[in-house]
Amino acid sequence: MSVEQTFDSNFRYVLVAARRARQLQNGSTPLVSTKSSKACRIAQEEIAAGKIAYVKADVPVVKPEVAGAEIPRFAIS
Repeated sequence: MSVEQTFDSNFRYVLVAARRARQLQNGSTPLVSTKSSKACRIAQEEIAAGKIAYVKADVPVVKPEVAGAEIPRFAIS
């Protein structure tokens, strides 16, 4: 596993911001001083300030191989 500070995709950025916003809604203390009261905006400001990191597992994604004969076939009548 490795700790990452930069985002390799917008999707990952949204996931991290959403998770942090949920933590803030559940009572976590903000890591930056802000004028905003919205959890999503505070999470974005924390990420911009470099206060938020995430852990990325070093496990490659492996798709299972399916042989042609094992694909189920359905009879339609």
